[in-house]
Amino acid sequence: MTIPQLLLCLSLSMLCISSKPTEKKDRVHHDPQLSEKVHDDAQNFDYDHDAFLGADEAKTFDQLTPEESKERLGKIVSKIDEDKDGFVTVEELKDWIKFAQKRWIYEDVERQWKGHDLNEDGLISWEEYKNATYGYIL
Repeated sequence: MTIPQLLLCLSLSMLCISSKPTEKKDRVHHDPQLSEKVHDDAQNFDYDHDAFLGADEAKTFDQLTPEESKERLGKIVSKIDEDKDGFVTVEELKDWIKFAQKRWIYEDVERQWKGHDLNEDGLISWEEYKNATYGYIL
């Protein structure tokens, strides 16, 4: 093999190596986080409170005394125990966490809807959306 052929071969090899994508794509769907807070039980349980109660409800619990918090959590546990056997199963707990997260989403959608439905007719026109979103004057 001559030097020009060797250089050509080496150049083509380098071109192939450098053109290969190095970014690995994640093809797995990941569930969204249950809270924006850091999940570190050694520091605090804020993440768990948000996941278990929903963000808004967790804020109200932060303001309660330990006795009030224990009483309210007892009431919630009875709601979680769907079969009323006195125990909370893993499935019941998963269902509750899903319910708490969906409830927050639905409440947020309702709040957003009210903020955009400026004439309160149950419909959002483009003008209402534009005014509420971009601050145009009616």
